[in-house]
Amino acid sequence: MQATEASEATEVVETVAPATIYRPDLSMIDYIPDWLQPAWDFFMPYPGLLTMILIVVAYGFGRLLRYLISRSLLKVASKTTTNADDHLVEYLTRPIVLTTVTLAMMLAVSAFTLPQALYQATLSILATILVVSWLKAGMRTGRVMLELVANNRHRFDVIQERTIPLFDMTIKILLVGMAAYILMLIWGINPTAWLASAGVIGIAVGFAARDTLANLFSGISIIADAPYKIGDFIVLDTGERGKVTHLGMRSTRLLTLDDVEVTVPNAVIANAKIVNESGGPWVKHRIRVPVGVAYGSDAEQVCDVLQETAQNHPEVVKQPSPRARMRAFGASSLDFELLVWIDHPQSRGRIRHDLLKSVYLALQQNNIEIPFPQTDIHLRSMPAKEDKAEEDKQD
Repeated sequence: MQATEASEATEVVETVAPATIYRPDLSMIDYIPDWLQPAWDFFMPYPGLLTMILIVVAYGFGRLLRYLISRSLLKVASKTTTNADDHLVEYLTRPIVLTTVTLAMMLAVSAFTLPQALYQATLSILATILVVSWLKAGMRTGRVMLELVANNRHRFDVIQERTIPLFDMTIKILLVGMAAYILMLIWGINPTAWLASAGVIGIAVGFAARDTLANLFSGISIIADAPYKIGDFIVLDTGERGKVTHLGMRSTRLLTLDDVEVTVPNAVIANAKIVNESGGPWVKHRIRVPVGVAYGSDAEQVCDVLQETAQNHPEVVKQPSPRARMRAFGASSLDFELLVWIDHPQSRGRIRHDLLKSVYLALQQNNIEIPFPQTDIHLRSMPAKEDKAEEDKQD
């Protein structure tokens, strides 16, 4: 009776015992071919010599394999005009030598008489190096592939220059997640428990880093909506004005006309009014130069002088051509406006300065007066104090 109760208790314990975590067997000794087994048995008593032989052979084999793969891939890459595919070949073949040497070292560890814990730790360290090297190569390869796909815009409309950061970040997150999962298995860590803990930690981090997350999601919306791109000249309603030099997931960088780089959080830009001076059918930008002349001037002559002055400026585009318009009868002048187009919005201040000087000189040469505001003051005469005193006495 007692034996039966003990066996039932044992069965209950076995049913509630936690499941063991799968840990891959990293030992390479089971993969030795049969035709190499005699040589392995011969060098087994000399583990140091065996390790050196394995590393040298693996390094030579890796170099040969890298040469053959890169040679075949470079033949395909030579048919294209971009250098991105050359970098792709380099990134794909670079970890090959490290992989062969690392596998050889994992095989050589079996020749040493090590404690089980040290043996497993050594194999795990070597496997970690292997995973990290391929993770780094995968990130670089993903970036280059996105650039290659973005160059073929006629075939892939989704992946463009402005959406590369979004896809690049997604690829990196997936690769890091896969690498982290593999490393947990290598070191015998339960991924399920870590994922459950990560969920709780993620909630806490979400509250603590809500501003950072707001900038992140705003960056995604900016990349998807594309109100501007790298190289555009934009003006924000908060006063920032400059050329977009970097479009990231957290912030956007502007290079102002003072050659000062301003970093603006994406959450601010996403909620701001953006004036893209490089947008529209072309990059050209219009400058408006107000001009006032005296009453009595010939309006047609003024328009001809203004247009001729603008046409003589080397940085004013010919199409659309410069225009001069009369706008209003001012308080002390006839108000005109010179409208010209320039190629780059960031040159607006300098070209406006040149036009104002040229217009002033041209008006002087043509005897066209530039008035200035005048005010007439009429003083009313007041009676003297003595006369006022006599009038009061008479009253």
